[in-house]
Amino acid sequence: MTTIQKKSLKVGRYVDTNHVDSVIRNYKKERWVRNSEHIGKEDSLSVWYSVEELEGFIAKIKEHGGDGIKMYFAAYPENFDKKPEYSNRQTIVMVATRSRESEAGLTNKDLYTNPGQILAYNLGSLCPPNCGTGGSTKPPTKPGEEPSADDWGGIGVTIVDRGAKGLTIV
Repeated sequence: MTTIQKKSLKVGRYVDTNHVDSVIRNYKKERWVRNSEHIGKEDSLSVWYSVEELEGFIAKIKEHGGDGIKMYFAAYPENFDKKPEYSNRQTIVMVATRSRESEAGLTNKDLYTNPGQILAYNLGSLCPPNCGTGGSTKPPTKPGEEPSADDWGGIGVTIVDRGAKGLTIV
């Protein structure tokens, strides 16, 4: 009996809190300020999806022979009718992919379920504008209590110097 071993497609890795904090702070300083000024309001900083949604999307990818997901950076159009509060804000669009080995190496092609019909997922909960109502601005007061993402000192909290426009805390 011949056994064919499938090649691992893993490319990412788990990272620690310092890494996450660093790349979020860098994004805010290097991109978010200019994006927000360009669109005339605070741009989104995150997109949230439930585990249920993600599991459903992954199941559908597998059902159609896919083996990965590309996350495209994107922006909603100026007059986005489906959710007007999302107009001009950035988002991510998750697109199912199928890997193929070629002479050039491994490639990840977007997955189409029918001609012209890509398998993709979008319209998650953007923050802003949907950042929740528990936006505490105080650090945790109980020893050992974990701060939420909205607490001072949480992941990615950044003071951005906007020059003549003052300081912004994001």
